Amino acid sequence: MSQRRVTVTSPQTRLAHARRRYRGPWRPTTLDPADAPRAVAQYRVQLRRAVLTLTLLGVLVVGLPLLLAAVPALDTVRVFGVPVSWVAVGVLPFPCMVLLAVWHLRHVERTERSDHGDADAGGDRPGRGGSP
Repeated sequence: MSQRRVTVTSPQTRLAHARRRYRGPWRPTTLDPADAPRAVAQYRVQLRRAVLTLTLLGVLVVGLPLLLAAVPALDTVRVFGVPVSWVAVGVLPFPCMVLLAVWHLRHVERTERSDHGDADAGGDRPGRGGSP
């Protein structure tokens, strides 16, 4: 005698599927026409910064092995008994990636803050072309 198989799912899964059925198609939000040029400018600034960040990341990830291949003498130099080339590949990229991410995030936040700050303060902040 074989047992009948039953599908068991989480209650949250059933709720998520039910919500998806009843909500209808997703539509992107629309901007106020006055805000659209600022949003496009903000997007372009952030896109340029993202391309620069990814380029620097690519230079780090691809350039470091190429540098080590171009300078084989680094295999003979040792730090605490470990070849410098191993240290460079195993240790150097991670702090560099963290610093690159922090640099990217700070620039994006500063750009967003200055964009919102100009609209909120109306140009009254020192250093922004308004009166001190």
